[in-house]
Amino acid sequence: VQVVESGGGLVQPGGSLRLSCAASGWFFSGYCMGWFRQAPTKEREGVAVSCGDGTSTYADSVKGRFTISQDSAENTVYLQMNDVRFEDTATYYCAAEGWGFDQTTYGYWGQGTQVTVSS
Repeated sequence: VQVVESGGGLVQPGGSLRLSCAASGWFFSGYCMGWFRQAPTKEREGVAVSCGDGTSTYADSVKGRFTISQDSAENTVYLQMNDVRFEDTATYYCAAEGWGFDQTTYGYWGQGTQVTVSS
C-alpha cells in the first residue's frame, strides 16, 4: 500500500488550502484514514480522521475550520483547511488503516506535505 499526499504549500493567515491523500493497493477500508501533523519541535498530533463507520474525529484546535472528506471508491481523503492560522504550520501526514488518533494503530503513512502559514 502506498499513501501519497499532495496540496501543501504557502498560505496566508485566514486563507484556505486543500490537501489530498491517495492510497493505492488493498487495505481494509473499515478502519480510519486521515491526517496528522508535526510542527517543528513538537510531537506529531492527530488533526482529522474519517472512519469506515461513517464517523469523523477532529482535533479541538481545528474544529469549525477544517473538514475531512473521503472518496471511498478512490481510497482518497481530503482535508479542506479554512481560516488557517500561524499555528497550523506543520508537515501534514496522511495515514491509513488505523483507528482514531492512535498513531500506533496506523499501518501505512505518507511522506508528508508541508503547510506553511505566513503573511
